[in-house]
Amino acid sequence: MTESPSRIVFRDPQQKLAARVSDLLGRLDLAEKIALLHQHQAAVPRLGIGSFRTGTEALHGVAWLGTASAFPQAVGLATSWDPDLLRRVGTAVGTEVRAMHHRDPEKVGLNVWAPVVNLLRDPRWGRNEEGYAEDPWLTGVLSTAYSEGLRGDDPRRLRTAPTLKHFLAYNNETDRCLTSSNMPPRVLHEYELPAFRPAIAAGAAVAVMASYNLINGRPTHLSPLINEVLRGWCEDDVMVVGDAYAVQNLAGDQQIFDDHPAGFAAALRVGIDCVTEPGPLSERSFATALERGLITESDVDAAVRHILSVRVRLGEFNPDEDPYRNIGPEVIDCPEHRALAREAARASVVLLGNDGILPLDPAVVGRVAVIGPLGDTTFDDWYSGTPPYRRTLRAALADRLGTDAVLFHEGVDRVALRCASGLLVAGDGPLRVRAADDIPDAALFDVFDWGEETISLRSVPTRTRTTVTEAGTATGGGFVGAEGLGPESHLLVSDRPGPHGWEVRETFRLEPADDGVAIRHVQSRRYLVAGEDGLVRTAAETAADATVFTVDLLVDGVAGAAALAAEADVVVLALGNHPLVAGRETEDRRDLNLPGTQDALLHAVHAANPRTVLALTSSYPYAIGWARNHLPALLWSAHGGQEHGTGLADVLFGTDRTGAPVDPAGRLTQTWYTDAAELPELLDYDIIASDATYLYFRGTPLFPFGHGLSYTRFAYENLHVTADTIDPDGEVTVSVDVINVGDRPGVEIVQFYTRQQSSRVKQPLRRLRGHRHVRLAPGERSTVELLLPAADLAFWDVTRSRWVIEDATHTLAVGSSSADWRRTTTLRVRGESIPARSPRSVLRMIDNDGYAGTTPVSIPTDPGEALRSEDATAWAVFDDIDFDRAVSRVTVRLATGDSGATIVLRLDDPLTGEILATLPAEAPGETTAPIPPLTGKHALFVLFGHPGLTVTSLSFTD
Repeated sequence: MTESPSRIVFRDPQQKLAARVSDLLGRLDLAEKIALLHQHQAAVPRLGIGSFRTGTEALHGVAWLGTASAFPQAVGLATSWDPDLLRRVGTAVGTEVRAMHHRDPEKVGLNVWAPVVNLLRDPRWGRNEEGYAEDPWLTGVLSTAYSEGLRGDDPRRLRTAPTLKHFLAYNNETDRCLTSSNMPPRVLHEYELPAFRPAIAAGAAVAVMASYNLINGRPTHLSPLINEVLRGWCEDDVMVVGDAYAVQNLAGDQQIFDDHPAGFAAALRVGIDCVTEPGPLSERSFATALERGLITESDVDAAVRHILSVRVRLGEFNPDEDPYRNIGPEVIDCPEHRALAREAARASVVLLGNDGILPLDPAVVGRVAVIGPLGDTTFDDWYSGTPPYRRTLRAALADRLGTDAVLFHEGVDRVALRCASGLLVAGDGPLRVRAADDIPDAALFDVFDWGEETISLRSVPTRTRTTVTEAGTATGGGFVGAEGLGPESHLLVSDRPGPHGWEVRETFRLEPADDGVAIRHVQSRRYLVAGEDGLVRTAAETAADATVFTVDLLVDGVAGAAALAAEADVVVLALGNHPLVAGRETEDRRDLNLPGTQDALLHAVHAANPRTVLALTSSYPYAIGWARNHLPALLWSAHGGQEHGTGLADVLFGTDRTGAPVDPAGRLTQTWYTDAAELPELLDYDIIASDATYLYFRGTPLFPFGHGLSYTRFAYENLHVTADTIDPDGEVTVSVDVINVGDRPGVEIVQFYTRQQSSRVKQPLRRLRGHRHVRLAPGERSTVELLLPAADLAFWDVTRSRWVIEDATHTLAVGSSSADWRRTTTLRVRGESIPARSPRSVLRMIDNDGYAGTTPVSIPTDPGEALRSEDATAWAVFDDIDFDRAVSRVTVRLATGDSGATIVLRLDDPLTGEILATLPAEAPGETTAPIPPLTGKHALFVLFGHPGLTVTSLSFTD
């Protein structure tokens, strides 16, 4: 007897979500449930349930799935500081996902992997373009807004299911699957977790992806934070997906387990619900894990429940009730989305500097030279979609001024490559070396230098990029762990529009060899060899076996650009990066320098025409101090999608094409440094100890967090706080008057900061607490208000492992950036005083007050983390321990020891302080020693004295 659909609880939209999920879970057999623990979830025909796919990329448009609206990169969207704009962009992207899903539900899933909320702690991170800000509060506000747009505003049904990436403390590509992020408790609770919490707590994001890295020695795919912290932020089920191949890494590169069943089982137990890998490995591994007793069916049920909760909310099981069911293909590249792309591109432009040359007046500007490799192109990054059209800077300026008034030069060299047997020439089919007396057009190549000695070559007659024949293709996700092109050789061809794809095959390096160069293909790491048949192959393992080429410079790009600049009335110099070369996923940057020859181009063009405006388009900050000091104006934007050129042109002219005024509204969401030497080591995640990010940086930045200029001027008056003293459960309203004192309408982003003036611990020098957009006509005044609860001023107390609002006075500041405070006042908070540590409480090493030469590591027993010494000078300190004479012994707990090693405890100074005890540290376990009678408050230094010791905790007893 067939069950009536009206009686099937999981298909009944009137039933509560938990009841629907439980009903469906109870109808699945064990094999069917195991099959759901995978990115590509199989259909269950007997229940009329279709397949389900996680992982549609939607970072700033729908990626990899055909034509879709392309918005600015995520860091560019964030530069607007405009939650409403991000919400509307998220709505547009989510709507296009729905349209594509209705067209091809097997290929386009409704679980979207966006936004990225990893903090932009270090500008050298290769994936800097994917994040929003170095500040956790701003990241939380913007990611929540974008997620709200993706999920839709129906309280019960999801337009799409947003997934936050990547949990947690992920900011490096170098050895990303093997490196461990050092995460002291304060950095974890005050910096990293607050970026993820808002979107989950608000119900805007319904899923999270775990990251590749380790934290304190433990893979994030095994982190207890998933179940113990993340899932406690909201009442709804949160689905947690593994990153591509990351669960496999547990028994693979990370070597945590002996085999995949053990690794997959461990990931499932800590809260990973869905494995991302292409084949049947997950089903086999989970089935074997069940047979071994490593997991139970209840473990499987817990994960499946999280997955089904999302699927029910997406309307899958009652499509007639789905409010998003009628979204059709007409929304893709619709006029509204085009207009939104223009608005977003315009809002993402930051005016870094201006001596008055901007805005340009189209009526009197004369001839404008657009110079540089980014002047007449727009680039995609790995997570870009396929834009329906592209508006370049050159085209946008020509639309405003007329084609004859816009000059153009890419500023790149044109060369011929010659070897002993002839010239390298392009044409139909593979490139060949041919003997020639003259240099034909087919032998001409333009050289694009993308930095870090990496170039691409464009054939002049074909306008295509040089690459090599393909050895194979990556999977649809692009995360194939391929070895590249393999040991066999591949032919050199010229048939690509530009560097593109997961495996970028269009880049080369020229390495000195004899009287010329050996040409190395970057992706395959092999060198070019010209064969007797004239064909050129990647046939050499070493430069010594490569064909030696000489480079004939036919056109000096820098000199040619400078000559053109001299003919113009104004130059717009379009510099920046290629998002897929020398800094991208899998590849961090080694410095903050402009790519390749761009610095020389900058100097030469400015020397030829001082009226040079730098329009820098990049995925991350650069150290452009010379440009700041010498050029009359500088603009920065991230890669801006299909309307990038329009957005730049609108800001350059200060009006859009209709004549409506445009004021630069972008503000930096991360610090720009003068040099990479001001940064800590890339793998040092302890921003407090290393004085990193705008929160703790003690130097003078090139451009500070929050910086961005307007075409008008704003004054701040009448800063007022509703109370000068409050209790820990109190709040104040901060207000200030903002006045446009210039002669143009403009946009100001009023930024609110606080600084705690005294504390038991090191506090941020400044911390963003809120911001407001103000659009004012000349002479117009607006009162801006911010509600500041005392609870927002709490920090993590390592002495008691909880949040604390300390008794302290705080500076309250408002201004236009983190370094431009226009008005300040103070607020006293009657909080608590952190008591001295008791020697009778267990002092967990991870809760130290300072350290040197140690690394946090994971341990299998409580407290789960310990400190390991990296050298013989390693130490950690516990401040303010209030001793009394009753304690007479100290016990140190070791996770690892070493023959002949000792632990030394000193009071108050690591070098000259009184030695309290010396304890043997030769083996794991407890080591104890007597201590002399001691009273008063002291700092206790734990001196490891030997590399490789792992100390868990210490305690004192009577």
